[in-house]
This record gives sequence, structure tokens and C-alpha cells, in this order.
Amino acid sequence: MTFLPLLLMFAVLYFIMIRPQMKRQKEHRNMLAAMAKGDEVITGGGLVGKVSKVGEAYVGVEIAEGVEITVQKASVTTILPKGTIKSL
Repeated sequence: MTFLPLLLMFAVLYFIMIRPQMKRQKEHRNMLAAMAKGDEVITGGGLVGKVSKVGEAYVGVEIAEGVEITVQKASVTTILPKGTIKSL
């Protein structure tokens, strides 16, 4: 009986904090795996650009015509719908 409150607290912690975080990580991994050349992305630093090349760990992002930077693949936070950059 003394372990019941401890087990209950762990169960609540798992369903409120751990499980949703694991779901977000899985969605982010799937998004990065599906990233392809030509996708428009936002990086963790707030840069918006178009993917010019995709490697295993790094991605080339064209932030302006003729200006390309290399960022870590994990720093890409969002893939935008096509044509978003032109509307900005």
C-alpha cells in the first residue's frame, strides 16, 4: 500500500509529460526523414529558406538568391507549404 501513491505519481507523470514529448520527437524525426530538395523550411534560429541539398546530418538552405548556408538537419523546426517564401 505504501508504493501505491508513488506508482500513481509515476503513471500521471508518464501520461502528462513523457508520452507527449516522445510523440513530438517521433513526428519531428519523420518530418526530417521526409525532407527533400525544394522544401521551404524554418530553422531553429528563425531563418526561412529553401532546401538546396540534403545530407545525412546537414542540410543546405538557400536563404536568398545565390546565398546558401549549411545547417544541422535537426535544427530545422518546420517545413512550410510551397510558395510561402514568396508571400513573405
